Amino acid sequence: MLINVRNLSKEFKMKQKVKGKFFKKKTTVLKAVDNVSFQIEKGEIVAFIGPNGAGKSTTIKMLTGIIRPTRGDITISGLEPGSDRKKLAYRIGCMFGQKSQLYMHLSVIDSFRLLGSIYDLSKEETDHRISEISEMFQITHLLDKTVRKLSLGQRMICEIAGSILHDPDIIFLDEPTIGLDIVAKLRIREIILKLNKEKGTTIFLTSHDVSDVEVLCNRIIVINNGIIVKDTSMDTLKQEYLSKKRVTIYYERKLEVTWKLIYDVIGIEENKIILNVDTNKSHIGEVLSYFSSLGNIADIQIDSTPMEDIIKMMYEERKK
Repeated sequence: MLINVRNLSKEFKMKQKVKGKFFKKKTTVLKAVDNVSFQIEKGEIVAFIGPNGAGKSTTIKMLTGIIRPTRGDITISGLEPGSDRKKLAYRIGCMFGQKSQLYMHLSVIDSFRLLGSIYDLSKEETDHRISEISEMFQITHLLDKTVRKLSLGQRMICEIAGSILHDPDIIFLDEPTIGLDIVAKLRIREIILKLNKEKGTTIFLTSHDVSDVEVLCNRIIVINNGIIVKDTSMDTLKQEYLSKKRVTIYYERKLEVTWKLIYDVIGIEENKIILNVDTNKSHIGEVLSYFSSLGNIADIQIDSTPMEDIIKMMYEERKK
């Protein structure tokens, strides 16, 4: 077992003003994480998701040893993050969204070399790892560029590369595709999958992007209000929640629909039809074939259920 979390809780004491009494304050306790337990095996790609304020960041900070839990136990590769934080740093890698671990005024290769020194790698080991990772991620042409001159997509790739320079057992990725265009997102996903397949690196991912979770992960853990709402396989999640799609079809001309439509149409506006499709019941290809018979299609938009809506559905089911 690579990660073992048992009955993990974190409480924060907060002072609040007492209504009507200017100088008096009372202490309240905020439960950010409440009795959370889960295990992760080596080589898994796990999505850890939830709405803002759900407890994701607090849990990750406890897993990485940044803060200590109020109660509960954590072991990662046999180490306890709170008391073995320095040893654990050599076994884990982290990339937190827009917070760069590279040095903006240095070149990419000099940033990597500095990271190698931080992780006590020899010059030979660092150069070997830089060569290996650069080839793996296809970033050799970026090594001599100053970090601040990279595009966002290029920098995010280099951030991931830097986070695995010391060859960690597990990498924590917090919103790795945030703010990226579709081409850069696809490249980041490709790199994450390659890292997992070729190096066996365990991936612990947080993301608000349904596509990230759907493409990358084989398991999903959902947290809300500090508690685990769902811990299930990606296949199960797809079957239960991600099969529902919102399809918008745009036609070249105004529609003249005078007969009853056989699908779950929720709106018809001028040259546009909006419908819900459950892919467990209807194949997208069959749906599009039917609606193409109504007129020449100019464009199609297919949206998955937003992650926030999925989490809300899970949470409401849990309360029943």
